[in-house]
Amino acid sequence: MSISSVRQALSAQGWAGTILEFAESSATVELAAAQAGTEPRRIAKTLAFAGQPGSPAPSGNAILVVAAGDARVNGGMFKRAFGSKPSMLKFDEVEPLTGHPVGGVCPFANPETALVYLDESLRRFDSVFPAAGSANSAVEMNLAELERLSGAVGWVDVCAGWRDDQAER
Repeated sequence: MSISSVRQALSAQGWAGTILEFAESSATVELAAAQAGTEPRRIAKTLAFAGQPGSPAPSGNAILVVAAGDARVNGGMFKRAFGSKPSMLKFDEVEPLTGHPVGGVCPFANPETALVYLDESLRRFDSVFPAAGSANSAVEMNLAELERLSGAVGWVDVCAGWRDDQAER
């Protein structure tokens, strides 16, 4: 059901691309890269965090950070950007707060209370592969499309490990 909501939402915004549906799981960065035939760092993983008091998303809402497959959220950078420590959504909170099941969380067709942010780690690529609402789907799009179609609030720099010369901040 989630993939159909993504297809409908993207189509309603005028996107005419193709959603890739795989026979096998693409629920992890490595699996998604293998299924899409790309390198893991080009997988645009959507990480789901719980809103906190003092953050842009109040408690009971989600902060979705879309980051490159080789990037990892840095607690200090996250706290500086969002005003609270990162706290991943619990398994049973994921679908109600994002509109998608675990393994298929994506930046499209989310509830209005789920705020989408794109991480700077994505800017290295002409195109990336976010999930499309299920644990066996992806879609390739350029960054301008991703920003527009996801309704991203903006860009953040909350991930480490992807810059060659990057020291932990």
